[in-house]
Amino acid sequence: MPQYSIIIPARNEAGTIGVLLQSLTGAYPGAEVIVVNDGSEDDTAQIASSSGARVISTPYHMGNGAAVKAGAREATGDIFIFMDGDGQHQAEEISKLLKVMDEGYDMVIGARSIKSHASKARYLANLIYNWFASWVSGHRVQDLTSGFRAVKAENFREFLYMLPNGFSYPTTITMAMFRAGYRIAYVSVDVGMREGRSHIHPLVDGIRFLLIIFKVGTLYTPLKIFFPISALFFLSGLVYYSYTYITHDRFTNMSMLLILSSIIIFLIGLVSEQLTVLLYSSSQNQRTGKCKLGNK
Repeated sequence: MPQYSIIIPARNEAGTIGVLLQSLTGAYPGAEVIVVNDGSEDDTAQIASSSGARVISTPYHMGNGAAVKAGAREATGDIFIFMDGDGQHQAEEISKLLKVMDEGYDMVIGARSIKSHASKARYLANLIYNWFASWVSGHRVQDLTSGFRAVKAENFREFLYMLPNGFSYPTTITMAMFRAGYRIAYVSVDVGMREGRSHIHPLVDGIRFLLIIFKVGTLYTPLKIFFPISALFFLSGLVYYSYTYITHDRFTNMSMLLILSSIIIFLIGLVSEQLTVLLYSSSQNQRTGKCKLGNK
């Protein structure tokens, strides 16, 4: 039976962390529970420690992603379970994730319904993120930003160096594991309303989420990013050439610039694609080598 490590990044969650930890202790008495106190200014660390959790404290606020990475480095379980300490994620919902994990998946993500989002605007924003991420990864992404998930420890640690320190770590790990060919499933979960003030800024973090998708997209499937841009430049040059030829009977420098730019962008994407294949092959070889060493 696998050992579970429940990792909870927390910042100023004194009002909710105690109740959550009591429910986790009752439901999973044998699990390793780690609370990463991310520079809290209240009694989060003291309450978590008195509730029986292992507390890791940072000297100052480093970010949700940094807290998650700190917990993952210290955890000893075979399966990591990540959840928030703000009252949204419930201990009884973990069983849904683990049940699907037992079917052979490498990561299971708790997908929120429209009722579980703080506002309709945030729900619509998540729909856009999910659609764009689905297009880039080639897989259906139901909830790109959900922090409630269960994942095999060895698979999560493989991408630890890629994870950002902010709130967009779920975006990165989801996209990376999809591209690496790992088996990912979604399960519908009930999520409560968070207590206290949210640390997410919709505009700033929304732009950051999109940049993360672009970054991971160019890292794993660059042609999906470069080719549409190249095609847009080429069509613009072709249309402008047709216009100037019909109206002025000549081929302009702007048309040539647009067409040449499209060719350069496409070649950059092609070279990037080959580099990602080499990077992915190297990563695969390292995993294969570790498996061979482990079997000896």
